[in-house]
Amino acid sequence: MSHNPDAIAPHGGQLVNRIATPEQRAEFLSKADFLPRVQLDDRAVSDLEMIAIGAFSPLTGFMNQEDYDRTVTEMRLANGLVWSIPITLSVNEEVASPLPEGGLIRLDNSRGEFIGVLQLTQKYHYDKTREARNVYRTDDVNHPGVQVLYKQGTVNLAGDIWLLQREPHPQFPTYQIDPAASRQMFKDKGWKTIVGFQTRNPIHRAHEYIQKCALETVDGLFLHPLVGATKEDDIAADVRMRCYEILLEHYYPLDRVALAINPAAMRYAGPREAIFHALVRKNYGCTHFIVGRDHAGVGDYYGTYDAQYIFEEFAPTELGIVPMKFEHAFYCTRTKQMATSKTSPSRPEERIHLSGTKVREMLRRGELPPPEFSRPEVAAELARAMRIEVPV
Repeated sequence: MSHNPDAIAPHGGQLVNRIATPEQRAEFLSKADFLPRVQLDDRAVSDLEMIAIGAFSPLTGFMNQEDYDRTVTEMRLANGLVWSIPITLSVNEEVASPLPEGGLIRLDNSRGEFIGVLQLTQKYHYDKTREARNVYRTDDVNHPGVQVLYKQGTVNLAGDIWLLQREPHPQFPTYQIDPAASRQMFKDKGWKTIVGFQTRNPIHRAHEYIQKCALETVDGLFLHPLVGATKEDDIAADVRMRCYEILLEHYYPLDRVALAINPAAMRYAGPREAIFHALVRKNYGCTHFIVGRDHAGVGDYYGTYDAQYIFEEFAPTELGIVPMKFEHAFYCTRTKQMATSKTSPSRPEERIHLSGTKVREMLRRGELPPPEFSRPEVAAELARAMRIEVPV
């Protein structure tokens, strides 16, 4: 159950905990050499952890066919609860064939280390093209999410999981705040309304602007950058986290902001992933969630505000978290401040649009982002990470 009865309820009503008890762990370890093994890739490891810590509540394991089919076609679990992204463990036919339904499966990471257990209840085939077109709105193999989908196995393994042991994050142990802990933290701080913010990009001033606008109306801001698997050309997680630390040190009220990592993998599913990200933050204890321009998008696969429109497809009570929708923020050269089209009198040519993509492009060209793009301390950190000479 939730550790904070005054806060927003977890999705489905209960906060899942699938971390093995010491007794369960000892039992699993005693069987380790006798269990059939499945090796997980980085995304599957992230999914295993997210299920175990309750971030994917109400899921207790990898999806069975009924939950999978309804998620793909209707954005709901078999019981009708809203859920927009299939969480599956896919393997090839050769791996799946000898695995016994009803038995325990040992789950190893890419280094061959025993990290979890699956109670295998079902094996089923699925249609990759159907999943791509429904979840990603495209079957284009150039889409990074579709690319991952098409490379994975043809059989899904379903069943409850146990994470053998919750290990400290190798890079960010102090920011590893799991849902039970974040809920307790919000309670300890006296926050009753908390807005969550998701990003896979280095923070820039458009982010800062919408975060602070949101913070004007709630008790606390939960900065929750994703540090799981992303595209190869995305900025590394340690650089992004350092940028957040710098910004918090200089530009935010520390008593009203909390920074923690989201260990999930990125899907790049645009609108569907916006719903997914909101539900995950609900499980962490957030009451509100920021949805900006092209949330979780990539390339030109989604409309600028499709990730906001999709929230209108569900009743507010079904989601249980309030989306805070923001226009595309920009630097207004007329008023000399951040703004959106709702607040700025400027013409298009007076607007400097900011995006993580533009920052990455500038850095790769060896250019330092200007103050209209990034705070100078953040720009300097990005430059160091990209080995660009910083002007003195």
